[in-house]
Amino acid sequence: MRRVSNALKAYVSPLWQGASIAAMTGLAALFLSEHYGAPAMLFALLLGMAVSFLYQSDSPCAKGIDFTGSTILRVGIVLLGTRIALGDLITLGWQTALMLAGAIFTTIILGVILARVFGLQKRFGALTGGSVAICGASAALAISSIMPNSEHKERDTLLTVIGVTAMSTIAMILYPIIVNYLEFDAHNAGVFLGGTIHDVAQVVGAGYSVSPETGDIATLTKLVRVAMLLPVVLIMMVIINRSNQSNKGDLPKVPGFLIGFVILMVINSCFSLPSVLLESANELSKFFLITAIAAIGMKTNLGKLTEVGIKPIILIVAETVWIALLILGFIFFN
Repeated sequence: MRRVSNALKAYVSPLWQGASIAAMTGLAALFLSEHYGAPAMLFALLLGMAVSFLYQSDSPCAKGIDFTGSTILRVGIVLLGTRIALGDLITLGWQTALMLAGAIFTTIILGVILARVFGLQKRFGALTGGSVAICGASAALAISSIMPNSEHKERDTLLTVIGVTAMSTIAMILYPIIVNYLEFDAHNAGVFLGGTIHDVAQVVGAGYSVSPETGDIATLTKLVRVAMLLPVVLIMMVIINRSNQSNKGDLPKVPGFLIGFVILMVINSCFSLPSVLLESANELSKFFLITAIAAIGMKTNLGKLTEVGIKPIILIVAETVWIALLILGFIFFN
């Protein structure tokens, strides 16, 4: 027993300082978000970047920050599975689900194409496209976690999170005005808001600002988009693996966090879990993801973010406009 205790102590000891700082930064971000109404992810990024001096190669916080930005991130993604039930697809209807799948994959393809046009890496286009198409910052973190390590990986992840969070906030304000101007009924308004706004929190805010019925449909539509995270990440894994000449022909190993995501999604689909348990899992997932993005912010040099110019912003705006036009087209011509 003492041997196990010593081993656990030896594992936790190098991690607790950095992990604790990231957790406190995440709590501060949540506090600011609740009091000022801005996205918690954005606050976590900014606060993390403000204390980036804590992440140095010889700093006692470095290992804990690395742990939070990787392992805690994956646990947060696993817990996202409790938000989704396969019955959501049936409730929404196969036509809408198929339309959402088409919008998601075409948005990712557009991101890759535009990234090449702008002289950016294709992986960055896939990262931004997946984030815009699925669930904003959460998707950015999940997709980034399966991409190979590179010099600009964390910078690109932060750029994507900042961009999609900003666009999602703008959409939360602007899109309810659009659906009212177009005189959409509650169903069509909910499909549009849930199918186009990037982050779940902003979808909920926009939907229920129109009406309770619109909020319900918007949330359901958004959860169907979140369910697409698994197939998108798996497809990206295969493509990345095939593009790596040293591993060409090998099938990639499915990461443990994706297996956990599927297990929780299946459990939530097959069993009626207590609402208290689901709410607790959702809140814990939110906190872990916010803490992880704070840790990633600590690992980022602010000066490097200014080197990329305006092209990534144009890319994210174009992807946002694309998916909005697709959903509008579906509503008008369905």
